[in-house]
Amino acid sequence: MKIARLPLARLTTLGVGGEAEVWTVETLADLVQATQAPYRVLGNGSNLLVSDAGVPERVIRLSGEFAEWNPDLSGWVGAGALVPSLLQASARLGLSGLEGLHGVPAQVGGAVKMNAGTRFGEMADALEVVELFHDGRLHHFGPAELGFRYRHSGLPEGSIVTRVKLKLTPSSEEAVRARIALVDAARKGQPKKKSAGCAFKNPPGDSAGRLIDVKGLKGTTVGKAMISLEHGNFLVNLGGATAAEMYALIRKVQSVLPLEVEWEIWGEVTPAEAEVSR
Repeated sequence: MKIARLPLARLTTLGVGGEAEVWTVETLADLVQATQAPYRVLGNGSNLLVSDAGVPERVIRLSGEFAEWNPDLSGWVGAGALVPSLLQASARLGLSGLEGLHGVPAQVGGAVKMNAGTRFGEMADALEVVELFHDGRLHHFGPAELGFRYRHSGLPEGSIVTRVKLKLTPSSEEAVRARIALVDAARKGQPKKKSAGCAFKNPPGDSAGRLIDVKGLKGTTVGKAMISLEHGNFLVNLGGATAAEMYALIRKVQSVLPLEVEWEIWGEVTPAEAEVSR
């Protein structure tokens, strides 16, 4: 186990966030120790906006045995495993079920917690069993018991995803790669700059990105934060952006559109008073 005080900007895809005490745990005994004080769990750092002041809680990262998985994707898959790595393995093996997660830069645990996915499929679709650490011990659940819905799960408060078993269907490498290509084609136009992924949940029957575009908000900036010109549902870091600037963009969008934030927000974040420009 490693314990270090680190800027969370280094551990998030958006590249913003202050410091926290980071506990990198490798065994169940480590996890038991790390959870003896208030904590948060950090996966690959996507879908997350962290306060510029950081957070007072311990930040737990899963490594070691929690990141292990079998090359044939049988048995348990650690929550610290990267979804893109599993997807590529499933393609080589001709196993279908993860294609809808193409482009999701998450670890398995984070993907389960938020039921990550695209319009082609989501994490809950590929789960057979979920193992959770809760109240000091391990519990096993079927996906039907965990209240999955669009970008949401009903995991018990304070629980930590430790491992999962995947529900994959035998297919062929060609068929799996063809479906990945289909998902990839639908992602064209997404920005390359630092981002936390889609900032807002899509309202029923519509697209948050389309609505933001219609309102003429693409290209809006606050400091070094900008609503992407390529895709309206992406807020990007132009280099050196703060959480306050990112949050000011969120509030700007919400001032004209009733959209729910998809990102998780850690700590106290207030919008920057910097000028909003186009």
